[in-house]
Amino acid sequence: MSKKSTDAAGSTDLPLPHADRPVASAPGHWVLARAGKRVLRPGGAALSAAMLSHAGLAGADVVELAPGLGRTAAEIIKDHPASYTAIDRDPDAARRVAAVVGDLGTVRQGEAADTGLDEASADVVVGEAMLTMQGDKGKAAIVAEAARVLRPGGRYAIHELGVTPDDIDEDYYTQLRRDLARSIHVNARPMTAAAWKELMEDAGLVVDWVDTAPMALLKVGRNIRDEGLGGFLRIARNVAADKALRRRVQEMAATFKRYEKDMVGFALVAHKPES
Repeated sequence: MSKKSTDAAGSTDLPLPHADRPVASAPGHWVLARAGKRVLRPGGAALSAAMLSHAGLAGADVVELAPGLGRTAAEIIKDHPASYTAIDRDPDAARRVAAVVGDLGTVRQGEAADTGLDEASADVVVGEAMLTMQGDKGKAAIVAEAARVLRPGGRYAIHELGVTPDDIDEDYYTQLRRDLARSIHVNARPMTAAAWKELMEDAGLVVDWVDTAPMALLKVGRNIRDEGLGGFLRIARNVAADKALRRRVQEMAATFKRYEKDMVGFALVAHKPES
């Protein structure tokens, strides 16, 4: 693994996923990508970096599920894994990630719950902001597949959307999910920290590390830190210049603001026991 990968920001002329859909109906994360946002993780780049540092990437066979724009893929490559394989169901996303990793990895179009990879073939599986988008059965199927692919002692690292506290009122939690789904046009199902841990344990994994960060996806300070000042200004110009884009971003920002005390970026690393 000697050659450099493409720009981690994902600068490419390849089309974004759902680029053919109107801004008014496209999934929220891809709307933000159209605006120029490159870090699409609820806890931001710092939480992703902390997660990866606990995953043990150097010299490992790494699989990333639903890698999106390839931002995390580029960070994984920097840690010199023995191999990198990405699985994404969206052909446009797969092509963009392939452009990012170049000949330093392999990108396949496929399903996170049925990767087609050999059993016990990976040391690390990474997934970010993708389990949240699944219902209970979908979440369980993906985590079971990650556990199947991992070798004994292998690590599963996730960065998802969490809700707090663990004993959140059920009716309020239902309303939060509904409002979030209406805003981002994806039937997102964030979970409490206790529920995320239980999901791992039900698949036979042992949780080793957990951390959280504010869900500040559209906050100015977070965007300057994650995207850099130039990236933030690019996003601001794009949003200001496009009325439909501006409306969607404002709608999402209003929902995030309404529930900002109830939502967090949540990350964990779990391992598959030796026996």
